[in-house]
Order: sequence, then C-alpha cells, then structure tokens
Amino acid sequence: MTVSIIFGCQPMLNIVTSVPRYSDVDRQKADGVTYTPMSLSQFVSEKILQVADLPKSGKIRVLDPACGDGALLDVLIQSFSLTLRERVEVVGYDKNSEAIQRASRRLFKSFPNLDIRLERKDFLDHVLTLQNNDNLFSADGVEQERYHLVIANPPYVRTQIMGKQQAQQIAKSFDLTGRIDLYYPFLLGISQILAANGVAGIITSNRFMTTKSGQAVRRAMLSRFNILHVWDLGDTKLFNAAVLPAVLLVRGKSDLRRFPAKEISFSSIYQTSDVAEGKATNVLSALKMDNSAVIAIADGRHFRVRHGVLDNGGDIEGVWRIATQATDQWLTIVNAHTWGTFQQIGKIRVGVKSTADKIFIRSDWNNLSGGRPELLRPLITRKCARRFKAIDSGEKNSKEILYPHEVTENGRAAVDLKRYPKAESYLKKHREALEARTYLIEAGRQWYELWVPQNPAAWSLPKLVFPDISDKPVFWLDMDGGVVNGECYWLQCNNGIDQDLLWLALAVANSTFIEAFYDHRFNNKLYAGRRRFITQYVELFPLPNPKSEASVEIIALAKEIHAKTPSAEIGQLIADLDARIWRIFGLPAEKISW
Repeated sequence: MTVSIIFGCQPMLNIVTSVPRYSDVDRQKADGVTYTPMSLSQFVSEKILQVADLPKSGKIRVLDPACGDGALLDVLIQSFSLTLRERVEVVGYDKNSEAIQRASRRLFKSFPNLDIRLERKDFLDHVLTLQNNDNLFSADGVEQERYHLVIANPPYVRTQIMGKQQAQQIAKSFDLTGRIDLYYPFLLGISQILAANGVAGIITSNRFMTTKSGQAVRRAMLSRFNILHVWDLGDTKLFNAAVLPAVLLVRGKSDLRRFPAKEISFSSIYQTSDVAEGKATNVLSALKMDNSAVIAIADGRHFRVRHGVLDNGGDIEGVWRIATQATDQWLTIVNAHTWGTFQQIGKIRVGVKSTADKIFIRSDWNNLSGGRPELLRPLITRKCARRFKAIDSGEKNSKEILYPHEVTENGRAAVDLKRYPKAESYLKKHREALEARTYLIEAGRQWYELWVPQNPAAWSLPKLVFPDISDKPVFWLDMDGGVVNGECYWLQCNNGIDQDLLWLALAVANSTFIEAFYDHRFNNKLYAGRRRFITQYVELFPLPNPKSEASVEIIALAKEIHAKTPSAEIGQLIADLDARIWRIFGLPAEKISW
C-alpha cells in the first residue's frame, strides 16, 4: 500500500509501506538500530563532498539505504550549496515505519521544496529484486537505480538475532559464509546501486576488517569499490551501543576485475594512557592531528592517532591493519628473527559450547539429590586465568562439566547413556529444555549432546589455554586434562610429541613483546584497552628458532616459572624471561602502548 502525504501546497513526500522482514525480538536488537551522532554525521558528509565528482547538469541522486530518523540525510543535504540543492533527488529506505515518519517530518521541515522519497522498504530485498529482474538496466541499456552519493549507517544485527533461516537466506543471496552480520550484505548491496564514479560514506562496525566471517566482505569491498580512506574509530564510544565503529569512504567503479592500483589511506584512533602532546575538542577533530600523536580531548580521555595505509598482507581476504613506516620497520626486524608462527604448532580451537550451560556446568554436583553423576570432568574457564599456570579455585568453587562424549573406533560419538544411570537420570530431568535446542536435533545429533564438544581424546594432553578477551596477554599451560570452556581458546602440538614448542609459545605469549607485536600487527582493541585474542591473531604470533641456545634457555625458564607459580620468586624470573624474548626477536626491551 502506498500512502502519499501532502503538506499544504508543498511537494509531497511519498511513504511506501511493505512487510517487515525480521522477527520482532527486541526492537533495537532486531532492527540493529544505532542512530548516528551529529558529529559523526557531519564528519562523513564532509568527507563525501570533499571527493565527490557530481554531474554538471541534471539530477544528483542521493540515497540512504537505512535512513532511520533522517539525521544522515539531513546533515548531508545541509552541506550542499543552495544551487546544488535544487538538483538533489533524495531517496531513503527503512523498514521501521516509525523511523520513516520521524525522518519525513525532519526532512520536510528542513527542506520543504526538495524532491524527497522515503519508503518503508528492506534495502536488501530491493537490491535482490533488481538483481533478479535485471532492473539495473532499461531496455536501451541505460543504467537505472544508480546513485551519485550514498550515505549510510547500516543496521548491526548478528546471525543469532536474525534467526538461522533468515541468516542463511541472506548469506546465500550475497555469497557470504560463516557467521554474518546484517551490515555485511548492506556493504555489498551498496556496491550494486552506486554509480561508477559515485561516492559512498559508510559508518559500520570495524569487526569485518579482522574476523574470519569478514573474509568475503573484505574481498568484495576491494573488488567492488575503489576504497579511498578507512577510519578505524576504535574505542571512541561515539555510539551509546557497544559498537566499535569505522568509516569507509569509497568510490564506485565499472570494472570489478581491477583491484586497487594505489595505496588506500587508513587512519585509526584508540584510547591510551600515554601523556598527551596536544589537545582537541573531540575524537573526530583529533583525527586531524599528525601520525602517532597523543591527543587529550575535552572530557579528559587521551587518544593516539595513527595515519598510514591499509595492509592486508597481499591477501585480498586478509585481515586489514594500518601500516606506517615505523610499524613496518619494527615488523621487518621481528620477521627477520622469526622461525615460524603459533599456527605451525597446531590448530587453535575454541572451547566447548553446550548452549545449555545451566544444565551441563555446575559447581554443586556433589549436592544433587540423585547423587553425583558420572561423566563429570574439570572445567577450565576464564576465572582460572593466570599467566603461566591456572588459578586453583579450590574444590568449593571449581566447576565441572557433564561431558557426554567419547572416542570410538569411528571417531567422536555421544556416549550410550544406559551405561551411566546417574547421568542419564539427571539429563532426563532436563530433557525438555535440551530438546528445545532444535538446531542440534536437526543436525542429526542426540538431544543430550554438547553443541561443540571438540575431541574427547585431546583433553588429556598438555595444552596452551587463553581467554578470548583480555587487556594483557594471559596464557597458561594446562597439564591436568581439563575441558576448556567456550570463553577460552586452546592449542596443542600437532604431533603430540614436541611439547617444548608449547613452552616456547607460553613464554612468548606472556611477554610485553607480544603486546607490542599485537598492537603493531593488529591494533584492534575493545573498550578500556582490552585486546581480542582470537584465532586469526594468535595463530600469527611469532616463534624464534626452538633449537637455538637462546630458545632452549627460554623454554627452561618458562618451565621453572610454571613450576613455581604462585610464589614470590617468579617476579624476577618473569622479568628475566621478558627481556630474553625482546632480545631473541632483535629488539631492545621497551613498553609500547598505542
């Protein structure tokens, strides 16, 4: 149904309604609503118009594919001269009818004579319809539905909020794999409606630049756009929501086979405790400062600003990072002293995931009326986290997991519960809740299984364990056969024999050197300086030659620290080990905090 709203004798704004696509979980979560702060709207608008090559005559077509309350369009249009504004044709889509109403009131008040069309429409459905009907071209081959300018803050909705069926449908339509976020297909969709020389300014999460699920997006961004500049706005807290934003400034291109021929500018800004060298009113104005400057803003926070170029290691799907001359020189020295990386030790895996932790994980198993069930194993959680050796939480507070998996001649399998009567009785009491995990049943699994159990045979072997998020590296060696929980990652030797590689990795991973390496190589932090120790980062941590005399001494020292933890003796031992790690990678000991 189309509703035309006419305000007096002024031109009308058309509001077109359609059926919403996503389930109404929590409105803000389901719709990914994260409205844009005014300062960021102004920043993006300014950057767009600085590089825009607008047509000399005719309409200037402008689109916001998820317009929300109209703030981005409002600011962008205000930035046009009055002469250009007369030629602007504005289109805005949003699937939230209340947002469309707010945007229409806002834009009509600001621009009563402007050609504006706001539609209640799902942008992704719109793009797919154009694809399916070949509506990007008219009968005479002239391109339609192309925009000279696009400004966007796409919704952030993770797979688990969208729902499995909807997520799979979107992933298939846009050739995406793994866990996707709704802004992934938005980025790809924008490339299909942006004119060949058009410009888009897109506010998005910075997650796609570094996660495995973002590989396809990184490849598509580099192939479908000429990327002009990337700003990683890190932990600036520009949004009320827990979003680490980035801004992409891109130009459309006609030849998708050509990859970037020139360097892509990359800037980042992250909070630091370092002494400020200058002042700025806010984080966005701080971005104008020189490379590596530490800037104090009005609220007292300090930020380090970095300017360089985008580096993905020569891999079109590779992780995006900022490269500067100083950083590249530092990494060149490290590479010259690197024998291998952590991924050469073995595969880094995430811990087990039950998707029913209240049932499978407890600390009071001994108090159950039916008695302590069989199949219990000690559980390693982030509460155990301590460098070199896990914290012994004591029997009272330690958690155990009911682990219903075993190794058979055919590989991993769910146990036969009839052999474990107490465990069977306990699980049957919770059968209804466990069977509610329909995705597990649909995958052909037993109702009482863990969703991600990993290999039962691996738990008894020594393993390097670490939490996924931490401000400092916290790695420890487990020798006691514990099961690693899903909030942590773990690493074992491929051959199960050369355990000294694990000890060497333990030493390197707990050093201040690895903090500096992380910040040079990845520089991706969450709020309060917390780092994300995920597979694609840790697997690239460097290792020195394990057979060198210096490495042999480092391994022996790591074993001594592990044996003496906790004690007052280890402080000096750790300091000695730390200095050795810096030296073995060819660098003087230092403390670097970007």
